Amino acid sequence: MAKKSMRVIREYTMITAATFVVAAAVYFFLIPSGVSVGSISGLAMLLGNVIPLPISVLTFILNAALLVVGFLFIGREFGVKTVYTSLILPVFLWVFEQVFPDFVSINQDAMMDTVCYIFVVSVGLALLFRMNASSGGLDIVAKLLNKYFHMELGKAMALPGMCVALSSVFFSDKKLVVLGILGTYLNGIVLDHFIFGLNLKKRVCIISEKEEEIRQFILHTLHSGATIYQGFGAFDNEPKTEIITIVDKNEYAQLMPYILKTDPKAFVTVYAVNEIIYRPKR
Repeated sequence: MAKKSMRVIREYTMITAATFVVAAAVYFFLIPSGVSVGSISGLAMLLGNVIPLPISVLTFILNAALLVVGFLFIGREFGVKTVYTSLILPVFLWVFEQVFPDFVSINQDAMMDTVCYIFVVSVGLALLFRMNASSGGLDIVAKLLNKYFHMELGKAMALPGMCVALSSVFFSDKKLVVLGILGTYLNGIVLDHFIFGLNLKKRVCIISEKEEEIRQFILHTLHSGATIYQGFGAFDNEPKTEIITIVDKNEYAQLMPYILKTDPKAFVTVYAVNEIIYRPKR
């Protein structure tokens, strides 16, 4: 029970910190830029042109409309965590509005503000998605696309985000609209990098006459697993043994020099692996 409580406390501490990062990115970079990079905050900025309410209030209203959808179609855990982030995100924005009223751009340049926003918000969103949470709003739409259409989260974020960015044509000049569209696209790429790139693994397929030595190296030096396949070469119809292993970047850096040293004639193919689902052996 105590372990479970500590795990929950750690999770919500991380979620709170990640939401603070998202709120800071919105207030200090997105709002001053005037660019509608596809997000619920960007949509709130657009609606702020026709509805006389603070952005923090509009963000809260828009989030509430999508929270029910997330709760029903994504899951209770995701829904509860997203309710929490959706409640504290407007609070953080309100605090920033009180502490830094009439805040102006740090960079005094819309493009630099947009770039800073993309990198800062992607850190916060990546942390939230890793904790099975989101900042609400369009993140919920992205999670739905990810769950039901198996889109990568970055691309899933970019799709509804593009719709918001394109809508800004009615309220912003063409330069800001183009910047918003490019920013939304880049935001998806950077988000995928933070979610997958930092934990990217390699699938290494090896055909070698030194199969036993390489297998032993993988098992006992790298302490990793491998799968052995038996096959035949199409050209000479000779039996071949293929070793397939999944390694992280540090293991990959050890494995490749070993293969080249042990068997320079080895045939090796390498693939990037974004996600692994398995049950660890006890």
